[in-house]
Order: sequence, then structure tokens, then C-alpha cells
Amino acid sequence: MNNTIQQYIKSNLDKLNKVEEIPLLEYASWPKSHHQFDFQSLNALKAALAAQRPLLLRGEPGTGKSQLARAAAVALNRLFVYEVVNAHTESQDLLWRFDAVGRLAEAQTLQGHNCTPEQLKKTLDTKRYISPGPLWWSLSYESAEKVYRDSQYQLIQPEKPANWQAGQGSVLLIDEIDKANAELPNGLLEIMGNNAVSIPWLKTTIGGNNTVPPLVIITTNEERELPAAFVRRCLVLQVELPRAEGALIDCLVERAELHFSGKCSKNVRQTAAEQLIKDRQRAKEIGVTMPGQAEYLDMIRALSVLGTSETEQLDMLQAIHQFALCKYPTMLDYDDE
Repeated sequence: MNNTIQQYIKSNLDKLNKVEEIPLLEYASWPKSHHQFDFQSLNALKAALAAQRPLLLRGEPGTGKSQLARAAAVALNRLFVYEVVNAHTESQDLLWRFDAVGRLAEAQTLQGHNCTPEQLKKTLDTKRYISPGPLWWSLSYESAEKVYRDSQYQLIQPEKPANWQAGQGSVLLIDEIDKANAELPNGLLEIMGNNAVSIPWLKTTIGGNNTVPPLVIITTNEERELPAAFVRRCLVLQVELPRAEGALIDCLVERAELHFSGKCSKNVRQTAAEQLIKDRQRAKEIGVTMPGQAEYLDMIRALSVLGTSETEQLDMLQAIHQFALCKYPTMLDYDDE
């Protein structure tokens, strides 16, 4: 890595030393929000930047793992690229997707048009059927943009931040990687180690020592165990809600104020947090997934709309909490005992 890139990474570390809370504007499917950095997550981000290793975020759903990646991109003024993994996602999909069906259909259409070999070769050029994936965008925005612009198979193009240039790097979020089979994380090992990948369609390699390494953030909800070799190549942050009841209530009340300032009183937010703790305990005893911060914030969002006074909101809390927090029939049966 050259000195210019090293200095840039150091400047990123300085930015993280100064950030505490950051507003997040609406972006693609991401709603407008706020993010409050904590000491532990900031240190994890700085360690990942300095070590040039992916940061694996482990924890239950709804604890803000994905939002941390988005907030890091905004704080560092980096390009934000993300992929939500599903059971059908393959490691190649993170690099590019190829529309083989579309190319075959066009070839069949051209068969009866007396096209010259040159016309067929140009029309069926494989580069016309490629859509760059998130890894390609994060490693080399310029080459991905050119291929995207010339292709008829256009899936995603990340939105560039204001005043962003390609040399400023990116934050790549690979969300819910535990939903994929083991081939996907294992397929990332070489790329993660080399900061580069060969693109056969262009007969070139993108990334490398002269490219700012993307800050790769990977989340898992622990639905499936990840390969040990993959975990060893990552730094790992366990994202958890506070375990002590008092600390958990304080944390939730503060988060709700951050997201819904002035829309619900502290008493409403605290009563809702106490209800969450009761329902978490019920879920734990029954053996189902416990409601968390996401469900709590959904409930506060509903209360802020359904009631205009504290009394109305407290009444509505009793009426609706089961819809937000008791998502399994056994939890409702437990209530009746």
C-alpha cells in the first residue's frame, strides 16, 4: 500500500475519533434516521480500517448492525454499497451477474435477420449482459460504472455521496451472510486477502495495492454457523443490548428519543421499554425469538402516531403491545396462564 493511501486511512481514523451522533438521510430503501456511535463500535471500526480486515457484526436482529455500516459510510464520506444475502446468493453474485437467458433470447431473435458475423459478435458481446455486483462497485467504481452504462442488464448503481471521488473508497455491507451456504463466505476469502479480483470479461484486475481498500462490514443473525476459516479472517464485534434491566431500559429510552424526539414522553418510552423486558422474558422461557430494539422502536413509532397525549399513548400501549412484541401464538397463550 502506498503512502497516499496510508495517509487517507489515517484521516479516516481521525474522523472516527470526532464522531458521536450522525443523521442519516433517506437512501434507497433505508429510511431517514439517526445513529449514535458507542465507544465499542467506534473502536471496532477503527481496528477494521487499520488492520484492513472485514468487520463481522454478530448479534440478534434489530440491534442496529446494518445501520452501523451505513453510519460509517456517512461519517467517512465513503461510497455505501450493500447486498442483502439470501439462500440463493452465490459469491460470484457479489462480483457480477450475467444475463445468460437474455443473451440466449437475443441470439435466437437474431437468427432469422440475416445478420453479418460482425453484427452478431457486437450484439452478443458478453459485456452487454453483465451487471457489476457490490464487490465490483466497491473496489472500482469507475470500471463498474462504464460496464453498467454500456450494458443492457442494469441491476444496481450505488448513489455517490456529495463531493465523493473514487479515490475516497467505500463501505461495503454484506448483510445477513448466515442465510447463504458455506460457499459464499469461503468464496470471499481470496478477495478479502488480496483487495483485488480478476474480471474475465474485461481481461483485467480491479483493486490492488494502489486502491483504497473498502471497509467491509458483514452481519450475521447467527441463524447458521459460519466457516471457521472465514471468521478467522475477520475482526468480530458482538452487538448486544445491555443485559441488566436498568441499563437496557435506559438504552431503549435514549434510542427512542434519538429517533422520535418530542413525539413520546419519557414516561411513555420507559413504560414501553418495561413492557419489552416482560415480553423478552416470556419469549426466553417459551423458547422463541425474543423481541428487541427494532420491535420496540416500531411500537414507539406507532404510539407517536396513534396518540396525541401521554395518556392516549399509554392506553394505546396496552392495546397494541402484543402486536409489536408477541409474535408467536405461544406468547399469547403464556399471557392467558
